[in-house]
Amino acid sequence: MRLCRIAVFCSVLSCVSALDAQESRVSFKERGDSIDFLVGGKLATTYQYADSQPRPLFFPVLADGVVPVTRAWPLVKDVKGESADHPHQQSFWFTHGDVIPEGATLTAKIRGVDGVDFWSINKGHGVIRLVKKENPRIEVVSDWRDAVVFTSMNEWVQDKLMVLREKRTLTFREAPGGWLVTVDASLTPGDYPVVFGDTKEGALGLRVNDQMRADKVGNGQIRIPGGRKGEKDCWGQKSSWCDYSGTVNDRKVGVTVFASPKNPAPTCWHVRGYGLMAGNPFGRTKARFPGVKDEKELIRLAKGETLRLVYAVHVYAGERSEAQIDAVEKGLWR
Repeated sequence: MRLCRIAVFCSVLSCVSALDAQESRVSFKERGDSIDFLVGGKLATTYQYADSQPRPLFFPVLADGVVPVTRAWPLVKDVKGESADHPHQQSFWFTHGDVIPEGATLTAKIRGVDGVDFWSINKGHGVIRLVKKENPRIEVVSDWRDAVVFTSMNEWVQDKLMVLREKRTLTFREAPGGWLVTVDASLTPGDYPVVFGDTKEGALGLRVNDQMRADKVGNGQIRIPGGRKGEKDCWGQKSSWCDYSGTVNDRKVGVTVFASPKNPAPTCWHVRGYGLMAGNPFGRTKARFPGVKDEKELIRLAKGETLRLVYAVHVYAGERSEAQIDAVEKGLWR
């Protein structure tokens, strides 16, 4: 009996050790106004939230710890041969290009924007500031093994006007071929009720590495479900995910953005061959998204109401079939 108990104890101990080994696969390091997220000791990405930036962002974004999946410019300006257009498209970010505080007097207006522009960095643009944060922590999340969880309170402001308050939770974990981060954003009006304007410039965006652009410059490919490929067949279409893949430094890599099925509005994809991929639930007629061409009703929030949007970004090395992408999606939201 005693030997049996010892054997059971050793078996349990082995399971605990195995779990500990699994938990060590993801980790984090805080460095000033940023957090490094790591898998197996290799840097995957850094979340940066210094006040000197127009908004929090992820940079670098790496596959297998070494392959840059997003463009470095303008965050790093000495990468040979990189494009230097759209300076507001900085690696990987979450924002929107037209948030309208109803009844407010704006101190600055940007052409073509009815409210406050948090997407561009044109004169008069809004900024997103992290104002409070919880300590990052390791948690077991759903049936995934373990994850780093980081929660912050952000303020979307233009000068002294409080446009939105946001609770943002990032959940970083290992995923097939690489890693995945979930961006869970709860948005509440600040000083006035808000309307999310009808523009293509939103909301969760990435600017991929120039080498994997899906135009004459790069070697990449854009995909959405149903076998649709390329900018022409994917831009402005409504779907649950969009994938951008290619070869960077002789390595096959890619990134998939997934929209939660619980989001209150479907996501259309502002995705371009020159390297932009953005999931946008706000575009309508003015945005000219063909996937929602007959929809005109905008998302409005009264004071005290909250809009919750959840997206997941999967960065991977190697190649992923559509069936493999669907499998990640199925496991992600169940």
